[in-house]
Amino acid sequence: MQFTINKIEDWQEVVDSIIPQLKHNILLLKGNLGAGKTTFTQFLLKKLESSDEVNSPTYSIVNEYNTPKGKVYHFDLYRLKNIEEVYDIGIEEYLDNAFLCIIEWPEVYEEELYGLNYHTMSIVNTGDEREVLFE
Repeated sequence: MQFTINKIEDWQEVVDSIIPQLKHNILLLKGNLGAGKTTFTQFLLKKLESSDEVNSPTYSIVNEYNTPKGKVYHFDLYRLKNIEEVYDIGIEEYLDNAFLCIIEWPEVYEEELYGLNYHTMSIVNTGDEREVLFE
């Protein structure tokens, strides 16, 4: 699925279209700094009826949110340098016990996902708009 984001409210259409397509509990979010990964997550958590405040997990590495369907964990792996650091945060435990795990900057961990089912969403900031591809 492809989308074009021209204004912040357009994220709602993306979320409304993606939620019925979420078949796996892992969603990888790819995009450059400022692409809208956390903004997308804010819209998604609101649609999932979370009353928690959604913030970027840049410094905490993982944020936990409550929804009626279960826990959502939001990761930012940008500052992690190798796979050992990813395992040190206990990522496998989170993956096993979550309704949904949203992973920003997943590249350091992506090889370890081989054999698991997950979705990927890529966001490209072209300046005036964002191009979104969901798989």
